Amino acid sequence: MKINSLSKAQLAQLYAPDLAPISAVNRLMKWLKRDEGVMQQLAALGYSKCNKVFTARQVQVIIDYLGEP
Repeated sequence: MKINSLSKAQLAQLYAPDLAPISAVNRLMKWLKRDEGVMQQLAALGYSKCNKVFTARQVQVIIDYLGEP
């Protein structure tokens, strides 16, 4: 899988295609916030909660944590 930058909604819907975009984002962020180490890795790569887009490197961290969608 080629890793690209994705909006939060795009990535979230890959993990939860049955949910509405906002619900999928809420679920994704809930999963990520359970592991402080993941959130620290994302922050080190420039992530803040106000971001609407994950960079390719941030997407890779998430995939490494959750597995491929």
